[in-house]
Amino acid sequence: AGALRGAVAGEKEAGEAMALGQYVAGMGFSNVGLGLVHGMAHPLGAFYNTPHGVANAILLPHVMRFNAGYTNEKFRDIARAMGVKVEGLSLEEARNAAVEAVFTLNRDVGIPLHLRDVGVRKEDIPALAQAAFDDVCTGGNPREASLADIVELYHTAW
Repeated sequence: AGALRGAVAGEKEAGEAMALGQYVAGMGFSNVGLGLVHGMAHPLGAFYNTPHGVANAILLPHVMRFNAGYTNEKFRDIARAMGVKVEGLSLEEARNAAVEAVFTLNRDVGIPLHLRDVGVRKEDIPALAQAAFDDVCTGGNPREASLADIVELYHTAW
């Protein structure tokens, strides 16, 4: 989170850390696959030319909340990595803190907060949801998502 904020502010070292982070992330997802965030982001690029990173960032906290009950302690680790003091937090509090930390990071670096902010039309949500449901990445999600779940997630992010 610190490197992203620094890179957005133009700090060279932070930009280098982001480049390394992108490389490591790419190596990781090449070996284990992706999930619902990417499955839902792909149609946003196809329908609206939304940059993939922006689409992922907008959707991430919403899908994190959807997946939270299926993550064991992973969200506690995410919250800690995002700078949240997690000592003494219940698992549910740590999960919520992780989601809120992502929302905060998005705001801090100027990511639009809603799909409507990048031109997504509400009436397109059923078609977006069907495309996301059919996307190869969606099957890698830790929690199975129905078409209705995906429609609801798009509405929540809208």
